[in-house]
Amino acid sequence: MTEKQMASEATSPDPNDWDHHWDAYGEAAEGNPANIYRRNLILKLMGRPPAGSTVLDIGSGQGEFALHFQRTYPDLNVWGAEYSASGVARSQALAAAEGNKAQFRQVDLLQPAALIDGQPPASFALCSEVLEHVDDPTTLMRNARALLAPGCHVVITVPGGPRSAFDHHIGHYQHFDAKKLRTVLTDAGYTVNRVLRAGVPFFNMYKLAVIARGRRLIDDVERRSPSSPTIPGESAMKSFFGFGFRHSFDNAPFGWQMAAVATVPHESPGTS
Repeated sequence: MTEKQMASEATSPDPNDWDHHWDAYGEAAEGNPANIYRRNLILKLMGRPPAGSTVLDIGSGQGEFALHFQRTYPDLNVWGAEYSASGVARSQALAAAEGNKAQFRQVDLLQPAALIDGQPPASFALCSEVLEHVDDPTTLMRNARALLAPGCHVVITVPGGPRSAFDHHIGHYQHFDAKKLRTVLTDAGYTVNRVLRAGVPFFNMYKLAVIARGRRLIDDVERRSPSSPTIPGESAMKSFFGFGFRHSFDNAPFGWQMAAVATVPHESPGTS
């Protein structure tokens, strides 16, 4: 390792410091075409929950999906459970600014969890791009069951394919294949209905572009000022991939966007 690389490593933030990540990268993540693709994929896989349903976003980040879901279906009760205090604060501020009724709560799902007084268990849930950030995804999903009703319909997305330098930087412990994702969910006590490999060809192309950028992307994002582009040509890149993602296959061999649909069994978590 060169002196320059050593200096960079010494000044890099902790990859598990999600308060830093949302403060530094939160704005850049908004409008990311990969995030929009995942959001649309989740909406298709979840379907339209009945009016009055409670929907939980497990690991809600800065609230982007939960807020969108509440806007799309105002007759639902949407809430997010998020480990990062900064992520919860950003979510609550965005909700207040637009009059969005989605609610957010700080929860560490690597520890036993419980519903708060007056909060019904969710009958629909999602967990998008969360499990790769923890060293024990099975425990996280098992603990999340305390917040879910029996029969709850759950949609999960995780990255597949190789990890980029940026993935390592933001704390990806692992990427998944279909077998690994199914095993995590089954061991956590869920019934897995289907596992998909999505995103061929444009999601894979997008990830290859991120891999090609290497540490330059990390440096660009760390140096960016609010409302400024992350990289040269960012608008054109977002337009290209935004168009391309609409023409990607949601289930095809070799897709690097993994997704699963699962159900909470009609039994208490302790009996699984």
